Amino acid sequence: MQTGYYSSAAGMVTQFNRLETIANNLANVNSAGFKEDNLVVGDFMRLYKESRDELPNENHSVAGAKYINRAMTRAPQIVDSYTDFSVGNMQKTGNQLDFALSKEGLFFAVKTPQGVRLTRDGSFSMNDEGKLVTKQGYEVLPSNYFETQGSIAFNVQDSVIEADKNGQLYKNIPNTATMAADAKLFIVQPDNLAMLKKEGDNLYVYDELEQSKSVDESGGVIQGFVEKSNVNAVKMMTQMIETNRLVGMYQKAMDSQMNDMNRDAIEKIARKA
Repeated sequence: MQTGYYSSAAGMVTQFNRLETIANNLANVNSAGFKEDNLVVGDFMRLYKESRDELPNENHSVAGAKYINRAMTRAPQIVDSYTDFSVGNMQKTGNQLDFALSKEGLFFAVKTPQGVRLTRDGSFSMNDEGKLVTKQGYEVLPSNYFETQGSIAFNVQDSVIEADKNGQLYKNIPNTATMAADAKLFIVQPDNLAMLKKEGDNLYVYDELEQSKSVDESGGVIQGFVEKSNVNAVKMMTQMIETNRLVGMYQKAMDSQMNDMNRDAIEKIARKA
């Protein structure tokens, strides 16, 4: 059995998966609040270091050498994936219904047909009913949503809407210059960001959301701004070029295994026959 062929094929599949992640990052380079995804590829040295201490073989023994030779035939594979939740650049819009979160680990809570979800995309607007919604039409939730099942809504007369750094909203009293406190944005800070799962539409699933309380003093809400994607387009393009080259290298290795080595073996067998 040609182990080199199968190792090359597995390596190519790994690079295809990596290429898919890079392409998704690049496709969302202009998506507000998007967070970059990354993959961890396991290599021989990683596998060796993780398991050598568990083996009874000495590094320089015959048994240890046999283990190393066996381990070197292992194909690279995806061993882990993670999301980079670092804060992206802030872009000023001047829109009073645009909000950005300037601190890492904070999210807006929104209501979707699948349930309550989290998002970093604060490009909000008002729908026909006067409710504060996302670009997809999902309701933006108030801090007391799980107690009242309410929503954040404004009247036509509410021409001025302001928010403080903690997400407390204020609206003008009609025909006056006085601002009155209204609802407060539901700001969530998960205990473990690794528990968040991407669902699409820049949304995250958080299983412990119903047990979470809104952060009283987040200090991270900025009105009139949106957070841009934290994807570095130059870095992603460099990784895409590197990945394409690796795919080509694995393809050449597979061709060598199937064509050159097999042809050589057939010719030797023919000569002996």
